[in-house]
Amino acid sequence: MQTGKTGIPPRVPTPRRGNPGGMLQLSGGHLPESGPHFASYPQPPMRAGNLSVEYDPRPTAAAQARAEVRRQLEGWGLLDQSETAELLVSELVTNALVHAESRLKLTLSASHGILRCEVSDADARPPSVRRTTEISDSGRGMFLVDALAGRWGCHQDGPGKTVWFELGTCGSDGCGRRQP
Repeated sequence: MQTGKTGIPPRVPTPRRGNPGGMLQLSGGHLPESGPHFASYPQPPMRAGNLSVEYDPRPTAAAQARAEVRRQLEGWGLLDQSETAELLVSELVTNALVHAESRLKLTLSASHGILRCEVSDADARPPSVRRTTEISDSGRGMFLVDALAGRWGCHQDGPGKTVWFELGTCGSDGCGRRQP
């Protein structure tokens, strides 16, 4: 019998009834070999991050914001929400350009199954959703936000306002939807 440095023999587990050898038994066969291919399975982010970008009131701001949304969501692994988020951010930025004519700030955050997009500007007037009968060539931005976002809202932010919307990020019905 071998003994350790202390002169005490090592403890040997005793078999228990139903578990021969005293070892954990795995069901389902052999474990796969580890390797780099396991790193290719992305997990939904619990806390992906936060980004804020400011834009001058130029006609190119909406296109720049769409591109930034796509880049950021790609980096966070949230491309499934990219098309909707790009469309809705573009609408909010365009509203800020048309109605506020001021510098604006886009803020993106992803956390716990929710992507939140905010656009802040210097105009304190809250947006309104037009009925479909009122919409002509323009004016459908908030209608789209209302139709496609899980939740949206507006709050006063100093002398201006912040309009925001949220989208679920985990791919199941109701994911990311919180009750008001």
